[in-house]
Amino acid sequence: MEIKLELVKEEEKEILFRLLQYSLFEENIKEMNEEGIFDYPWFDAYFTEKDRYAFFIKEKESDSLAGFVMVNSYLQKFSEGHSIAEFMVIPGYRRKKVGKQAAYACFDRFKGNWEVSPAKESSQAYYFWKHVIGEYTNDSYQWEDGIFLFHC
Repeated sequence: MEIKLELVKEEEKEILFRLLQYSLFEENIKEMNEEGIFDYPWFDAYFTEKDRYAFFIKEKESDSLAGFVMVNSYLQKFSEGHSIAEFMVIPGYRRKKVGKQAAYACFDRFKGNWEVSPAKESSQAYYFWKHVIGEYTNDSYQWEDGIFLFHC
């Protein structure tokens, strides 16, 4: 199965918001507001700021929605580069190399320094990113303070 990254359009914003809610629930974010929503203060900025990008991960042939990825340039270690802010593959597409292809597509699209911080409570996320980044960089990365650091 091949995938593509498709920039989320303003009119598709609600679809992304619902997927993000599912992702935040999966990450065990415990703080919901009184409306039962997980707050994500930067969400609207992905549609107004130039250094933030939101993509749907879609199956190439069928155009079916397989997940999403949010990329920004707000870094903790490097002075410039990109970061994976949020990343989710819909459960039915997991273990089919969809996540790996989506990560590679991001790294190929935005060359330079990268920071990837796996969900703190998820060993599964850590091992996914360790494998993907290790393979992509030929093990040329650093692990520092819970962040994968590399250049491509």
